[in-house]
Amino acid sequence: MTRDPGPTPPSERITSLDALRGFALLGILLINVWVFSMPEQTLLNPNVYADAAAYGDLSGANYWAWFAGHVFAQSKFITIFSALFGAGVLLFVESKEAKGQDAVRLHLRRTAVLIGVGLLHAYLLWYGDILVAYGLTGIFLLYVRDLDARQLAGLSAVFLLFLPAVELFTAVSIGGEAIAGQWLPSEAALRQQVATYRGGWLGQMSHRVDSSFQRQTTGFIGQNFWRIGGIMLLGMALYRWGVLTGERSTAFYRRLVAGGVVGVGIVVAGVAYVEANDWSADAALFWRQFNYVGSLLVAGGYVGAVTLFVRWRGEGIVTTALAAVGRTAFTNYLLQTVIATTVFYGHGLGLFGSVTRVEQYAIVAAIWAVQIPLSVLWLRYFRFGPVEWVWRTLTYGEAQPMRLDG
Repeated sequence: MTRDPGPTPPSERITSLDALRGFALLGILLINVWVFSMPEQTLLNPNVYADAAAYGDLSGANYWAWFAGHVFAQSKFITIFSALFGAGVLLFVESKEAKGQDAVRLHLRRTAVLIGVGLLHAYLLWYGDILVAYGLTGIFLLYVRDLDARQLAGLSAVFLLFLPAVELFTAVSIGGEAIAGQWLPSEAALRQQVATYRGGWLGQMSHRVDSSFQRQTTGFIGQNFWRIGGIMLLGMALYRWGVLTGERSTAFYRRLVAGGVVGVGIVVAGVAYVEANDWSADAALFWRQFNYVGSLLVAGGYVGAVTLFVRWRGEGIVTTALAAVGRTAFTNYLLQTVIATTVFYGHGLGLFGSVTRVEQYAIVAAIWAVQIPLSVLWLRYFRFGPVEWVWRTLTYGEAQPMRLDG
């Protein structure tokens, strides 16, 4: 058995994958900031009691801030990130098998650590955690890893069609009553959530624990497994086809960009539809399908654009910065939570429910201004991020060399 348990050295890493991961990780914060700073129901219905600034005023500049986020970011960056996770599973397993190592055992240990960190993240810091869902879905991916690209893409289509089929059936059979409680919760419930997160850390647990548990049980089985699983399967197929690794032609990536433009049009059409129907719950079940489909195309457009940019400026400062964030994505994901909850929650600055949508993006920019240079600087001296070091050390059962000169 070959003894080389450490991570892939920088010289062997695929720059386009790292840059895409960094790009996606930074973009995810554009949407996560909504949930960090406002009641979680505003993610589903941005117009919920929109006359109250505390819940994300939806007029003037704040409307356009939401519009831009919805059209260009919501579900787009997490789609790229999920696809890359699926590709990463294949990359990890194949590399370990090539070294003669027990790839299945290492993958399961790696996934167990991911789930463990996710549980701590969800119940101690932020209910919006995605790591647990990634870890649980990652176990499933192990059983389909030997399928070829076409089979993976076909299975992905089945997964991705499940939720739209259920929601459209619900729309025509039950209508908006099926989501009325979620779409338009009582103002008292929203105010209670604001008060909770403006309070101390222990007081926040009542909402954080319940929401985390729901997301990891019925929310995962009924929704996240299908969407996330479908995207990860698609990512595995795209990896086998050489799309995510930058191996396709320039013309191919330009077609992806063109598809992204079409996707933007679909999402904008969805906004026009729900507004024409006065943001009703009946319309919402149909409206969500516009972004569901459009986000896949827009995400593909971003993949095409970033890949073309990396080809053009592979050694440039932007590519270097994105790749650095991508190589430390686990650390940066958790760092975003630490910074954001410190800014918005009561054990920090307590700004929850009092920051406009425009101001939210200013805070996102400030977080980026910390994360990007810090990631670049860190990797000048260390092989990978601190959380990545813990992840790999626990996966392989032995301390990994941390410093580049180590």
